[in-house]
Amino acid sequence: MDEALVAKFALEGRRAVVIGAASGIGRETALVLARAGAAVLIADINEAGLLSAAAAIREIGGTVETAVLDVRDRAAVLALGQRTAAAGGADAWVNVAGVISAANVADITPEEYDRIVSVNMTGVFWGCAAAARMMTPRGRGSIVNISSSGADVPIAGISVYAMTKAAVNMLTRTLAHELGPSGVRVNAVAPGFIDTPLITHRFRNAAGAIDEARKREIFAARAEGTVLKRIGTPGDVAPMVLYLLSDASSYVTGQVLRPNGGLVMP
Repeated sequence: MDEALVAKFALEGRRAVVIGAASGIGRETALVLARAGAAVLIADINEAGLLSAAAAIREIGGTVETAVLDVRDRAAVLALGQRTAAAGGADAWVNVAGVISAANVADITPEEYDRIVSVNMTGVFWGCAAAARMMTPRGRGSIVNISSSGADVPIAGISVYAMTKAAVNMLTRTLAHELGPSGVRVNAVAPGFIDTPLITHRFRNAAGAIDEARKREIFAARAEGTVLKRIGTPGDVAPMVLYLLSDASSYVTGQVLRPNGGLVMP
């Protein structure tokens, strides 16, 4: 195998921050970045999941630090950026944290509206701000925001979630313009239907347990809606994040990449 080509994707000697790394896409992304050689700082509000992810990274020989973080707390997010800068900075920053719930526009409560917007949109915004403040003086870096196919495909019941993800796409593009002259790249990854804890609200029963029959039904329907006839896994998404953080994508910025099995082709 060509060593120069492999080196394009390597992150040896680099540091990466992954916010929302306790489970799903964030956890898998942190593991992939560690396998690629990066020292990772992982953050999440879920401390138990965070510690589990850190243990998994150490098991593969990776270097990891943790930070319990609520992305709704602007001061805490900016402080994480300052902590990273004080430790020498980071070359990569990934905003993964997100929440979802099913509710029609006419029925959603103000509390649930605020929760979704504050995590999915405002939290990503301040994550980008923290990364930008840390990377701009260094003249290099790559930011990746996790969006969703929900920004492209209208689905009843997730209007607030979809709205926040559309905002993430536009934030990504505008920030790419702001930071490009300083050498910092900004991109987004918009997955399709991915088997993660985020989607379990779709098939939990009234008692909160997983309804396996309902899960199989939903997975089959979602798979049928894709060109590849299957749903995705975090392992389908994390390598795309690695690409956007590596030198292999050195001329890529302001883009929304879509690992969605052909669900949507804008």
